[in-house]
Parts: sequence; structure tokens; C-alpha cells
Amino acid sequence: MTSLVSSIRENYLHTLDQIATAARKSNRDPQDVRLVVVTKSQPIEIVQAAIEAGVKILGENYPEEGVTKIQSVPPQSGVEWHMIGHVQSRKARLVADHFALLHSLDSLKLAQRLDRFAAEGNRILPVLIEFNVGGEKSKGGWDASDESNWNALLPEINSLLDLGHLRVHGLMTMPPLETDPEQSRRFFLRLRLLRDHLATQLPRGDWRELSMGTSADFAVAVEEGATLVRVGTAIVGARRYKSDAEREA
Repeated sequence: MTSLVSSIRENYLHTLDQIATAARKSNRDPQDVRLVVVTKSQPIEIVQAAIEAGVKILGENYPEEGVTKIQSVPPQSGVEWHMIGHVQSRKARLVADHFALLHSLDSLKLAQRLDRFAAEGNRILPVLIEFNVGGEKSKGGWDASDESNWNALLPEINSLLDLGHLRVHGLMTMPPLETDPEQSRRFFLRLRLLRDHLATQLPRGDWRELSMGTSADFAVAVEEGATLVRVGTAIVGARRYKSDAEREA
């Protein structure tokens, strides 16, 4: 366990250094970027080692797997848990009850369910709105690939801002998978421009956060304005893949 903690700590600190370098390159304060360490499909031993290594924020993709891990970790650990994956409507209560931030709000229907469950739990759930900036049919979120259609998104986004127990804090995206990180830059830029557009058109909203960038391209994402980057493999190693049945059980 000691060597595992040491390895994760080394990777974690190296990633923080890379984030700081990318931030300074674009004249940003490195403190304005938070690192979410993704532990989806990783065993609880990895989670415990990551916390011992100093990780502050953990990201999960599957609600039930995430809740199991949350309940396995002492509350005094101080770690913050984020839900970063697609959330099925039937799993909305788990997210509303247990997570500090949802990165992947991808429909008004889901938002309304989350709002209802958060109200029942007497809490406010911070969320990020997921946008599909690459136009891929396999990706979730509101389609924002065509800038000429951005104004058509405003009525539904405005409805999200009306929900009393959700707080929109910004935007999230998953760009098309590219082998060259530079190929992702245009998608990160598009999300930032969309954020600026929403801030102008819907100024009552809080648009401070941009969740974008993973192990393959987080440095480019930071250069383009990311405030949250989601890095798993580069810090905790390859995932232990589960079948779809195990994930959704």
C-alpha cells in the first residue's frame, strides 16, 4: 500500500505541476484550476490510496459505484465527490443525496428530477450543464456544435436557472477523442465562447466553471480556460473495466 500511495502522490503532484505550467502559459492563476481525480471502475483500495496521497476531489461515472465508495470512506477524510458521468433518471436520487457537484447535467427532465430529490433532502445541488460541442451522435448533452443555433438553447437553459434546488455553476464537455491534444483545442475554445455567450444572454446565471480536459488533453484545456480537469489514468493507472450489467446493477 505504501508504494501505491507513493506512486499516486508522484503522479498527482506531476499533474498539478503540468496544470500550473499550462495556466501560466495563458496568464492564468494555477489556483483557479481544480484537479478531479477520476476513480471510476477502480477498487476501493485505489480510492483509499489516492486520499492518503493527498487527492482532494474524486470523480465517479456511475452513481451506485460512487455511493459505495463514498460510504466506505470516513467523512473526516475531507475529500469532495463529483459525479462526472451520464446519470440515468432512475439514479437521480443517489446523485442528489450524495455528490458535491454534478458535471454532466444533460437534459431538462433529469434536472427536474434532481431538483425534486434535492428539495426532499433539503439541500442545494450544484451542477454543470453538459454541451456536445463536437456534434457526435454518441455524446450526450445539449447540441452546441453549431454556433448559429446557440440562441435556440436559451429557453431550456433559462428553465434550468429557475429550479430552486439546483445551482448551475458552469459548463462541461467531452470533445471527440483525438490522438493529438491540439485537435481538441477548437472544442475547448467553443465551450468557452458558449460560456461567454450564455453569460451575456443569461446574466443571472453563475457561469464560472468550465469542466473540460482529461488525461490526454488537460494541459490544452487549461490553456483554453478550464477550471476543472478530469484526470484518471495518468494518476491512478488503467481502469479495471466492468461489464455494463455490473455498472448499472
